[in-house]
Amino acid sequence: MALVVLVFMGALLGRLGQVQIAGHADYRAAAATVNTRTVTEAAVRGRILDRTGTPLVDNTTETVVTVDRAVLVDSADGGRDLVGRVAKVVGAPFEQLWGRTQLCGVAGAPPAPVCWAGSAYVPIPLVSGVDPRKALSLLERPDRYPGVGVSAEPVRDYPAERTVNAAHLLGYLGRSDADDVRTSRGAIGDLDLVGRAGLEQQYDQQLRGTPGTTTVAVDPRGIVTSQLAHADPVPGQDLVTNLDARVQSAAEQALATAVTNARKRGDRADSAAAVVLDVTTGAVVAAASYPSYDPQVWTGGLGADELARLTDPKAGTPLVSRVTSAAFSPASTFKVVSLPAAVAAGNSLGGTYNCTSSYTIGNRRFANFESRAYGPIRLRKAIEVSCDTIFYDFAYRSWLAQGGLTAKSDAQDPFVEMADRFGLGRRTGIDLPGEQAGRIPDRQWKQSQWADTRVDTCRRARSGYPEVAATDPSRAAYLKQLAVENCQTGFQFRAGDAANFAIGQGDITVTPLQMAQVYAAIANGGTLWKPEVARAFVTPGGATRKVAPVKAGTVRFPPGTLAFLRGALGGVVTHGTARGAFAGFPLAQWPVAGKTGTAEAFDKQDTSWFVSYAPTTRPRYAVAVVVSQGGTGAEAAAPAARAIHDVLRTLR
Repeated sequence: MALVVLVFMGALLGRLGQVQIAGHADYRAAAATVNTRTVTEAAVRGRILDRTGTPLVDNTTETVVTVDRAVLVDSADGGRDLVGRVAKVVGAPFEQLWGRTQLCGVAGAPPAPVCWAGSAYVPIPLVSGVDPRKALSLLERPDRYPGVGVSAEPVRDYPAERTVNAAHLLGYLGRSDADDVRTSRGAIGDLDLVGRAGLEQQYDQQLRGTPGTTTVAVDPRGIVTSQLAHADPVPGQDLVTNLDARVQSAAEQALATAVTNARKRGDRADSAAAVVLDVTTGAVVAAASYPSYDPQVWTGGLGADELARLTDPKAGTPLVSRVTSAAFSPASTFKVVSLPAAVAAGNSLGGTYNCTSSYTIGNRRFANFESRAYGPIRLRKAIEVSCDTIFYDFAYRSWLAQGGLTAKSDAQDPFVEMADRFGLGRRTGIDLPGEQAGRIPDRQWKQSQWADTRVDTCRRARSGYPEVAATDPSRAAYLKQLAVENCQTGFQFRAGDAANFAIGQGDITVTPLQMAQVYAAIANGGTLWKPEVARAFVTPGGATRKVAPVKAGTVRFPPGTLAFLRGALGGVVTHGTARGAFAGFPLAQWPVAGKTGTAEAFDKQDTSWFVSYAPTTRPRYAVAVVVSQGGTGAEAAAPAARAIHDVLRTLR
């Protein structure tokens, strides 16, 4: 095989002038008036490593077959026969190769990234990873394969893929398009590979390096006569991340197990996420999203069928990161925000409160989870057993104090203000593209939302929901009644809105990353650190530039609240709602504090949450886990978090 590769490379280099310069009609025509040509050589892209130096993304070389689009256009059949012959030689489906010859934006072309988004005047890559012997056979028959070229190109390799996926973190590469070339000011050329997601996109400039250039003189026939100038390519910088491959692997496995077990219980469990932060710096130690995909799928181009699968909602939309780009109602994990807000509103940490099975506001009954009642209890136990009705009462009385329905839109709401202190409703600023901000539904948001949706809401108030009534008349009637109310007074921030907000339900949404940041701030004493995946950059010469932690804000708690909250969260794990999930866990050596959450979602099963930090004696890590449609927090998310903590406690 090595001999075949050497023979192939020799033949390829021997024909460089003919294949790359003289082999295309447009090049020959241009050579009649311009007597120099500049050929670029891509730089070796920097690697991506975990914090111990384990390569997560490396480089390897693959054989790429290209075709000159001018030859296709000049063919009577548009080049279909030529592409078909190439497909047979390389053993690839014709439709896959044909789709890649179609210019993006042209009628009938498949969607990006299947279509060709680059220049129409450069060779189009048809297929990568071709057997060198097959590629050589294409070069040996230029009469049968006109316009077909072959090159050896660097591609991304994933040496840790058997144990670590991390596709949403790492991202992928795609061919440059016209916008990339135009906006890069010469740094990116046609056919260049650029980052399209994740770290590959975020740090594309550092990873890409500087391409080499060779300027040659050519005669009127386009034949190279001499070399005028040459500059070697400069390799890209290696990116050392804060990720720990061991923790990342544990998080991915924990999510897969949680989803499998939830489905065995009858829950749909359509997606999940887990994120681990260093509470002292904001370093992202792990971030897993389920479902995921094989990052190798982007190597050599993506077929239409594979693109459809990656974006199919029925398959869980694997392309979307649930860590940063999906938002969920936080449910009772949000009570760590509501408790200090309630104290700021005048409620005592040492008081006794009645945990009833339900709480009535006007004509609406707000039930405790599974309508449980605990009677008069202290506030610590209210956190441990996750009593909703006590927090309903806190929120309702605060709502009345603000003026109720007649309150001004800028009325001071301690619950909203505390959420703002924790940074909720804003992006964390993590060094990854595509982050969602979540939503804090205050009075101003209600008015804006009502204005945006009033037309549709009032239409539903008149017509109802006939599509729902066909299978569930009572639900259709309920939805119509809501539409009637919202059509008339949907701009109002009602008592029910305040009650739902206090327990992380209703219109509030957060990302798993945001909740990890919240609990990290509780663990470290109130500092909000900007989450960072990047740890350092290393140049080809060995120089290192470290990425310094960034302080994003400070959360100030009412006196005594932080210590109280920490104790209550510890009680959740030792004898509260998470006790069963951590039965048998070595809490004496690795004490964990956290909060379960079970979020109701419209037309879906419950979302399972568990957010935690450890060790409580000297906090190091915050862990947030969410399983969409996974059941209660104790059933799905808490066991997954336990599995992650089981690995964290072994780190040194």
